[in-house]
Amino acid sequence: MEQNSQVEVFDSQIRELYGRVVWSHKTQEKCADIIWERHKAIKITQIVLSATTTTGILVAVFGENYWVGLISAILSALLFGLNTYTKDYDLGEIAQKHSTAANNLWNIRESYLSLLTDMAAQKLSVEQIRNKRDELQDDLFNIYKGSPRTISKAYQEATKALNVNEELTFSKKELNQLLPESLRK
Repeated sequence: MEQNSQVEVFDSQIRELYGRVVWSHKTQEKCADIIWERHKAIKITQIVLSATTTTGILVAVFGENYWVGLISAILSALLFGLNTYTKDYDLGEIAQKHSTAANNLWNIRESYLSLLTDMAAQKLSVEQIRNKRDELQDDLFNIYKGSPRTISKAYQEATKALNVNEELTFSKKELNQLLPESLRK
């Protein structure tokens, strides 16, 4: 097979891999955000339930109020259920794992982009392209192997972020605003 046609085949595959990593990276980011928000909401709920229960118990004990005691018992049961749920799931830790996976995927994403750039500039031989692709594939496998599974809501938010909000794209004007004046076009 001619070298140019081999490069075209690699180019096609590497573009596909790049696209997959872009989606995975954004999905992991969104998943970290979603789970972190859940974590914060649960912690705030635990604090509110704990404070309300304690206050209610004190009022019931010193004020001998049956209804306050009953409400406090119900709130205490809710707090117990929430604490039992969070006992086995450290949502803060899970969010951090998603964030770490996103950071690692960002590096792979940028490496694929650099590889595509080098290929377009015709700076690599077919063998160099194949070796770099295989190296990135091994790195990507290790990242996926250690990454937590994402949730469907994160994929939906990633889809919106990439397709609607265009979070990974810039207009020429936006790029020029970000670059130093000497590099603007």
